[in-house]
Amino acid sequence: MPELPEVENVRATLAELVIGKKIDRVSVGVPKMIVGMPAEAFIDNMIDQQIEAVRRRGKFLLIDTTDGTLLSHLRMEGKYRLNNASDPVDKHTHVIFHFTDDTELRYLDVRKFGTMELVPKHQEDTTKSIQKLGPEPLSSNFEKKAFGTKLQKSGRAVKTVLLDQSLVAGIGNIYADEICFQAKVLPERPANTLKPAEITRLYESTKAIMTEAVALGGSTIRTYVNSQGKIGGYQEKLQVYGEKGNPCPRCGTPIIKIKLNGRGTHFCPKCQK
Repeated sequence: MPELPEVENVRATLAELVIGKKIDRVSVGVPKMIVGMPAEAFIDNMIDQQIEAVRRRGKFLLIDTTDGTLLSHLRMEGKYRLNNASDPVDKHTHVIFHFTDDTELRYLDVRKFGTMELVPKHQEDTTKSIQKLGPEPLSSNFEKKAFGTKLQKSGRAVKTVLLDQSLVAGIGNIYADEICFQAKVLPERPANTLKPAEITRLYESTKAIMTEAVALGGSTIRTYVNSQGKIGGYQEKLQVYGEKGNPCPRCGTPIIKIKLNGRGTHFCPKCQK
């Protein structure tokens, strides 16, 4: 699933492609992807709307139009592509925004898990999806004290808490493994056993890793590419994720992979205790 760095890169590239374009009509091939209203109402409300901005909150893309804000979640494998109207349509294309200039913004999703929700302009904070999100890890609202307090109040595994979007928005499986490794913390350790120094390392690692990942366009592990078809670059920086059996870059001990709450989890059994 695309995490914050990947979604941020999609946002940036999508903004370059579609801001200023006006929607002539919309085609929806999989109505279940539209939430909050019937697909027919979604289509009617998008006609004649001009795209004014593309923002992001956590893993959600926020596309502002003349009168509304579209909340788009890519889920596992959702992708946006800008095409000419005459281009062949891929079989995995499920929503098409037809623009007045004969270009089309196409949403492709092999698994059909992605969602779109239209709300009044700039009213995304009224939705349950956005209300439950914690602070952005790259914002001034991400404070160590609040971060530490939430960790110390939870008996769940550290990685599980990091994946809780109410703690910090945008961290997924890949970056949770990397954050725990950089902070030298065992992912399955109960969060309420962390010492102040360990909380500080987790906090600083979160900021550092997410900052670098955004700068490098995210990680392409399987199918992720941005809105211009380019892959990310952070996968070259990964220390433990996907490195099962390979030597730890710090101590040489083979990296272990386990299942933690159903998630593949990678760590060094010597460095992370």
